[in-house]
Parts: sequence; structure tokens; C-alpha cells
Amino acid sequence: MKIITTLICLFSLTISFGQTVNDELQITHLTNDFYVFTTYKMFGTIKQSANGMYLVTDSGVVVFDSPWDTSPFQPLLDSIKVKHQKNVVMCIATHSHEDRTSGLTYYRKQGIKTFTTKQTDKISENNKRPRAEFLIEKDTVFSVGQYVFQTYYGGEGHTKDNIVIWFDKEKVLYAGCLAKNINAKSVGYVAEANLEEWPKTIKKVQTKFKNPKFIITGHGNWGSIKSLTHTLKLLKQYKEKNR
Repeated sequence: MKIITTLICLFSLTISFGQTVNDELQITHLTNDFYVFTTYKMFGTIKQSANGMYLVTDSGVVVFDSPWDTSPFQPLLDSIKVKHQKNVVMCIATHSHEDRTSGLTYYRKQGIKTFTTKQTDKISENNKRPRAEFLIEKDTVFSVGQYVFQTYYGGEGHTKDNIVIWFDKEKVLYAGCLAKNINAKSVGYVAEANLEEWPKTIKKVQTKFKNPKFIITGHGNWGSIKSLTHTLKLLKQYKEKNR
């Protein structure tokens, strides 16, 4: 009876996707089998959001970046299971910050294959952050179910290790924190950034992956395909201000 009750409660929470699943997790349909999930973390009295994405395939669900705080780790898995009747089989984190890697240890214990680049793993190890089970040694093409996507490291930017993920057929670019959202007024946290290389890295991504239909940013409003261009503008403003 407890199991049935739990499933009913979960179904009531997820019956209207695109709306709030709970106070700490929102899931929005992007296109086809792509979904964006948003989680939150408190910094003092300010509630900050972070975006991740998941893809539903015939072979299971692939999650790109983990929830930020611990409370949505299991609700994300439960919501996906109820909505799609599939398990999460893979999680790829795009750099070492906690808004990308926090759930890696938890998901690994659930039998989910977790991935980061070797560069991210080294930074995570040095900073005692969660680490993945499998390491990506170079730009890699993954084939999962009916979908194909590739990881790409264009260079340093928001962090030394930030990668993006590209779905060529669907023209979806998961840019993560390399791109600032269209409403951002500043480049934000730059303590681990390379401000000289960041614009160059963005231009490499723009050259390599042309005409994206969707660009998912690491934080804030991900609904604009102009986020990379906007980030270049913010970086230019930051450089001029700090000369």
C-alpha cells in the first residue's frame, strides 16, 4: 500500500510537466525527448537556480549535470520514472562545480553510469568534490538508443574544464555555464574563470556548431539562442570595466 500511495503522489506532482514538481525541482519539456530541469540552492537569503537537461532514449534516460542541492537527487529520478517509465542510465557532468557534480556519488550508488572528463576529475579530486566512475579522455561521440551526441572541449572559459554537448540532428547545444543567460547583467562568478580565453572558446563553439535551435545555459533563462553572443558582450564589458 505504501508503494502505491507513493506512486500516486509522484504522479500528481508530475502530471503537468513544465510546472513545479516540488519546491526544489522544476521540469520543462524542451523538444521531442529533451527536457530541462531546474534546481535551487540557498546562498544566505538568496535562492539561486541551476539548469540541467535530460534525454529520453529507447535505452534509458541520459542526464546532463546533476541537481545542485541534495534534496532533488531522488525526486528527479522518481519523476523521470513516473513520467517516462524509464530509468536513468547515464549522467554526464560538464565541469567540476557543485551545481554540475553534486549528485555524481549518489547516482553512482544507484547503478547509474557517471562521466566527467579527465580534467574535471583531477579538479574534483583536488577540491574533494564528487567524482565520476568513468572518464572522458577526449572529445567523444556517444550513441545511446536512437540518439547520437558529442562532447566538446573548446578551451577554458567559466572554468578550466568546461565542456559543451551537441546534438547535431536536433541542433540542441547544451552549453552549461560556458554561456550566460540572456537576462544576465554580468559574467558572475569568475574566481576559476579564464577571462582571456573565454571569448575565444565561445567563438570556437559557435564556429563548430552552427545554427543551434536551442542553447541551454547553466543558470537562468535558457530560452534564447543568443546566449553565447550575449556572453561575449558581457565579457567585453567586464574587460573594459576592469582595465
